[in-house]
Amino acid sequence: MTNESDIAEIGEARPDPNALRGPDDHLNQDWIERLRAHLRAGEEHDVAEMMEPLHAADAGDVLEALEQDERVALVQMLGDKFDYLALTEVDDNVRTDLIEELPAEDVARGVATLDNDDAVYILEDMDAGDREEILAQLPAFERLSLKRSLDFPEDSAGRRMQTDFIAIPPFWTVGQTIDYLRVEKDLPDEFFQLYVVDPGYRVLGTIPLDKFLRSKRQVRIENLMNHDVLTVEATEDQEEAARDFERYDLVEIGVVDENKRLVGVLTVDDIVDVIHEEATEDIKLLGGVGDEELSDNVLSTVRSRAPWLVVNLITAMLASFVISLFNGTIEQMVALAALMPMVASMGGNAGTQTMTVTVRALATRDLDRGRVRRLITREVTGGFLNGCIFAVLIGAVTWLRYASPSLGIVIGLAMIINMVAAGSAGILIPLALNKLKVDPAIASSVFVTTVTDVIGFFAFLGLAGLWFGLF
Repeated sequence: MTNESDIAEIGEARPDPNALRGPDDHLNQDWIERLRAHLRAGEEHDVAEMMEPLHAADAGDVLEALEQDERVALVQMLGDKFDYLALTEVDDNVRTDLIEELPAEDVARGVATLDNDDAVYILEDMDAGDREEILAQLPAFERLSLKRSLDFPEDSAGRRMQTDFIAIPPFWTVGQTIDYLRVEKDLPDEFFQLYVVDPGYRVLGTIPLDKFLRSKRQVRIENLMNHDVLTVEATEDQEEAARDFERYDLVEIGVVDENKRLVGVLTVDDIVDVIHEEATEDIKLLGGVGDEELSDNVLSTVRSRAPWLVVNLITAMLASFVISLFNGTIEQMVALAALMPMVASMGGNAGTQTMTVTVRALATRDLDRGRVRRLITREVTGGFLNGCIFAVLIGAVTWLRYASPSLGIVIGLAMIINMVAAGSAGILIPLALNKLKVDPAIASSVFVTTVTDVIGFFAFLGLAGLWFGLF
């Protein structure tokens, strides 16, 4: 017979002590502590036994959960069993600090086991001297391939591409191609389509694997290939490449150099990382925290945030100056000091909402001229209607609280003015910054907040002064 304690124990989800993650998908701290104990004791077999089943992404989480000296000990203890792909799953600071502590020949040996794009991802943030030292340890072909990718601009398609792909001539048959794929050892681990090229490696067409595998052996490749070829320039920004994947529902696309020669491919797994990276960057920029990461120390965090806090301080001083123009008005009616933050705060929140929608639309290139006009009309009209709604609410509360219908009308009018200003600023400021080639995600929030604060205070205190004859 089951008692109440047994039922409670059954109903409670308890983490498996041998599992890395608990029911909430968080790291199992008991598992991490056992790994730490094995590291301290130098028990290589037990450490390898715990780490071997882990996916690279999980191994990356384990690295981030450990202290710096423990990370180094883990990698050195695992030796050739350590999957360097895990270093693509950790924060930049964790990866850089760890690689600096490891011998160059160990890093080179680990990097040599990775696909070109993953190796580039690890090497690109390193100091030039350290990177050259590691590259010097690699075989000539791999070294040249990595150097070529690293020569492309940062955050470009060339940096993200894999240099392993399957290129075949148009005069082959399906049968010849199958025979080639069976005997050729130097093929990508995964691929989604075949590229048909001329002798100069210019792309003539592509063949998806599903279409290729359904075709008979005697069919010529030139009769099977798709002639409408989509490619991206190696120097093209990775965000633009990601947009092509989204627009055309791609799983793979060829990357070409300035001479239109095929030099690599981008696959959807890399683009998912790009989309995540770009979205994270935009969110951080909107908050004014730059490229800050969870692994950053206190000084790095302060350096990252301080510049925009200084800008906010300057804009706050501007709002303070506007308030100082109405010192006499506030002295004669103290209630204004209690009410005016409400007007500015509501305008700031409304402006932030509009700004967020606009910045995201600009980032995804969803705004053309027609949509811009419609969006401006929508946001200004929406600001006016929201202003009317909240004017009634705040006006009624002010009337009841201060027994002054006139004061309720004044704050209601100020609310309408500031909400319209918030809707206008929230869209026009990002559009103007984008036109000036300034990233709207970085600077929009400061300017929008300044506009709503200044107009909010000026409208409320100015209307109060005129209405009650306090000037």
